[in-house]
Amino acid sequence: MNEITLLIADDHPLFRQGVVDTLALEQDFRIVAQAADGSEAIEKIRTLKPNVAILDVNMPGLNGQQVTHQVTSEHLPTRVVLLTGYDDIEQAIHAVLAGAVGYCAKEIEPEVLARTVRAVYDGKYAVAGHIFTRRELDHWIDEQMDGARRSYSEPGSPFHPLSDREMEVLSCVVRGMSNKEIAGLLGISHQTVKNHVTSILRKFGVEDRTQAVVYALKRGWVKLQSDQVKNQE
Repeated sequence: MNEITLLIADDHPLFRQGVVDTLALEQDFRIVAQAADGSEAIEKIRTLKPNVAILDVNMPGLNGQQVTHQVTSEHLPTRVVLLTGYDDIEQAIHAVLAGAVGYCAKEIEPEVLARTVRAVYDGKYAVAGHIFTRRELDHWIDEQMDGARRSYSEPGSPFHPLSDREMEVLSCVVRGMSNKEIAGLLGISHQTVKNHVTSILRKFGVEDRTQAVVYALKRGWVKLQSDQVKNQE
């Protein structure tokens, strides 16, 4: 039986220790490190190169999705599973686009989390309560994208250019950041962020953030990899 090395990162010590204690009971798992924030997590991933990193989505410093961006852009071998308190399709898409191989709710049963770790170690993907092969995952993403694209008409739709600030907000949305995180990064109020997001959705003629991301990515207005992530190290 192959030993699977793990890093666990969460800014809540009690929850983090619970995950560590639970997974440490598995004979084929070895916890090689813990981290209390995203910056610590990426440094330990670079140094120790664990097989799997289990990261909280919302952490101070770099959040889980930003750490995932770093792991992907630096071609590190660690496979990332994100844990979230807000398990929805929109955030799952962001996680997959960022390079995560797993996206699970924090309410996940211990035995299911252990199976998830083994599945992603074996090269599979755990998203939306399913275990996918790469081909199955690509098909799932296509289905989600098609669903978003059907919500607006493409040919002949009027072009509404965004302001510089709206482009900054859009770039953050693509990176999976919450309104609170965007407000902190850009030094503006939470309400101002909400106003910008509402304006972006109205100008694009879409209903939610996922559709806005699909719309902007298809037109090349934003990129999944952002230099802003590196600048936060």
